[in-house]
Amino acid sequence: MGCGRVGSTLAHILEDKGHSVAIIDQSPEAFRRLRGGFRGRRVTGVGFDRDVLEEAGIEQASAFVAVSSGDNSNIISARVARETFGVENVVARIYDPRRAEVYQRLGIPTVATVRWTADQMLRRLLPDGALPLWRDPTGEIMLAELSVGEAWIGTKVTAFEEAVRTRVAFLSRMGEAIVPDADTVIQDGDVVHVMARSDDKDRLNKAVAQPADGGDR
Repeated sequence: MGCGRVGSTLAHILEDKGHSVAIIDQSPEAFRRLRGGFRGRRVTGVGFDRDVLEEAGIEQASAFVAVSSGDNSNIISARVARETFGVENVVARIYDPRRAEVYQRLGIPTVATVRWTADQMLRRLLPDGALPLWRDPTGEIMLAELSVGEAWIGTKVTAFEEAVRTRVAFLSRMGEAIVPDADTVIQDGDVVHVMARSDDKDRLNKAVAQPADGGDR
């Protein structure tokens, strides 16, 4: 639902991956964002209206995404898709980060556009510290991005995990993701992604700020 820049881009990507796509928007003009060869269904109407959803094929849908410009429309349509039609994979874009957290805990995956953008800007402005990239529906567990200092270069990931007392999920190295093994060593420019409790963020920042003790390097 929503044929803006994000919605039309998603529709094209999904179609290119071999999926059949239907896209809903209240304005027929919005469909001009779709490329000429788009083979999916275009449905004009309100995205949380059951008749409109049925016309778009919601009863056969394996996924539903709500990316209109309105938080209320997005969350209502996401709930209708999940609770009325039983669509398993549902996600909604929410601009208000406080509301996004509430709906996330209710089991409706959300993308908080304002919070995500602010976090990404802060990461570029203030590169030190843990940046949460994902939280589970309860908000208790996070996947966080850590920029480690020069003191950790040459340290084995296993030693880093022991020193920082957290689990490394993967490393980002020169644009590629690496799942570490027992011999993986942190290199200059690596971004470390860890799984941790959300309330552990301050402790992680302090631990990463401490220089490596030179143990298993």
